[in-house]
Amino acid sequence: MKIGVFDSGVGGLTVLRALLKHIPEADYLYLGDTARLPYGAKSRATVARYATSSARHLIAEGAEFLVIACNTASALALDAIREAVAVPVLGVVETGANAADASSTTRDVLVIATAATVESHAYTAACAERKLRAIEKACPLLVPLVEEGWIESPVTAEVLRIYMAELMEQARGAGLDADTLVLGCTHYPLLRAQIEKAVPAPLRVIDSAEATAEQVARMLGAGSRELGAGGQEPGASVRFFATDSVTKFRALGSRFLGRSIEDVRLVDLGG
Repeated sequence: MKIGVFDSGVGGLTVLRALLKHIPEADYLYLGDTARLPYGAKSRATVARYATSSARHLIAEGAEFLVIACNTASALALDAIREAVAVPVLGVVETGANAADASSTTRDVLVIATAATVESHAYTAACAERKLRAIEKACPLLVPLVEEGWIESPVTAEVLRIYMAELMEQARGAGLDADTLVLGCTHYPLLRAQIEKAVPAPLRVIDSAEATAEQVARMLGAGSRELGAGGQEPGASVRFFATDSVTKFRALGSRFLGRSIEDVRLVDLGG
């Protein structure tokens, strides 16, 4: 099985990292559309055009299953992608909502994400379909802090404390008895330990990358087994593509993937 993983940048590498753990026997293709990010500032039509062109590229490279590891593309372009390709497509918004559905006993959940994802209300809609009440909060400082490498910084801890306090106050004001927090951005799994320290103990944190990998594994009937060095089965193939800034992709992406990235192919998908 060749699994294609798509994101507008490097955040989706947390999803690839989880996939390698849960389905080490697959071959992987990862595309970061770094020339056209951020998607959050684009219209739905533009995001759909960019995302479908990226999906088609992965199909042309042999992908037999697509994971849209981009919350904005999952929120705004999932239907367009599914119409454009003839292979199964799974987006991180639906997997996060599925995990929240399985986790929550109170049926009240919280979501933290980028401003673009929150403004789309995709998680609120996906949760409502599953009879869950949800509050979404934008946390715009978290992505640059992660990309700066300030994972354990006191600055990051303080930013998280403020965001989480605001979110809990918002939940109380809305009368929600939330027991689950969904990380609605693929950068946020790198902050999971810090986030868990910043929220009340009963609140269960759903790692969207982990939830996505687990659902793909169930869909494909795969299962994790003993991995080789670097968290990957010996002999498994991973190919990387980026539409711009290959050197930056290698450097920053290695932090997200948890191992070095050596070979990245530059591709031109147009405007």
